[in-house]
Amino acid sequence: MTAFQILLPAFVASLILTGIHAYLGVHVVERGVIFVDLSLAQIAALGTTVAYLAGFDLHTGFGAYLFSLGFTFIGAAIFSFIRSRERTRIPQEAVIGIVYAVSAAVAILVMSKATQETEHLKEMLVGNILSVSWPELGKTAVLYALVGAFHFGFRRKFLLISLDEPEAERRGLNVRLWDLLFYMSFGFVVTSSVAIAGVLLVFCFLIVPSVAAMLFSERLGVRLAIGWTMGAVVSAGGVALSFVLDLPTGATIVATFGGTLLLLAAYRALVLRTVRSRA
Repeated sequence: MTAFQILLPAFVASLILTGIHAYLGVHVVERGVIFVDLSLAQIAALGTTVAYLAGFDLHTGFGAYLFSLGFTFIGAAIFSFIRSRERTRIPQEAVIGIVYAVSAAVAILVMSKATQETEHLKEMLVGNILSVSWPELGKTAVLYALVGAFHFGFRRKFLLISLDEPEAERRGLNVRLWDLLFYMSFGFVVTSSVAIAGVLLVFCFLIVPSVAAMLFSERLGVRLAIGWTMGAVVSAGGVALSFVLDLPTGATIVATFGGTLLLLAAYRALVLRTVRSRA
């Protein structure tokens, strides 16, 4: 196989992940739950480790996916319950961080009992996007299209809750119910994404394009366009760099996202400084 044939599925996977995660990232950033994706991804990985100990085949079995999805739904229920405007001294991010830390610790404990599939289970955490197959990409694209259609159909409710929760409550929306639906749809995406790219890369696809877009625009459409463009360009650059420098693909894409975000932030600061000096 040529280098192009080897790298093409990884690049296509990056485009598919960017498409859905850049949109969901807008909601996550606006809700102020930055690490919810990282926490849900870790819960999904924990579900996979438990599935292995339960005797399910991690390579071909559908049971492992259902285990992972079930764990993610539990996390979705927790996060939708704690996102309430009731008076509380405990920040939502604190609970999300606790869930992440506990999930990671339990995953390590479970992996210590997995004598044969340890490397595969570790791969779930750090990812191996080069190993993705075309049939897997096809199924993932269909799933994400369905989730995207669901969000498009109820976009006004989801966006209103993310952007102005008090107004959503004033209009009579059941915020907790719609939060549960949001996080459950999020769970479908995260469960599949972690299996392809690992926890860290999934988190990067969700947050970095959205944060970069916020540097340059407050309009939702413009932010989505910037996020999707950045995801596609940076993914291509990261995949190419990993091949040229002979580095792990997932980690290289993450580092490329970080470097690009720094450059964009520096460019924005320079532009603002120039405008102010002229003014």
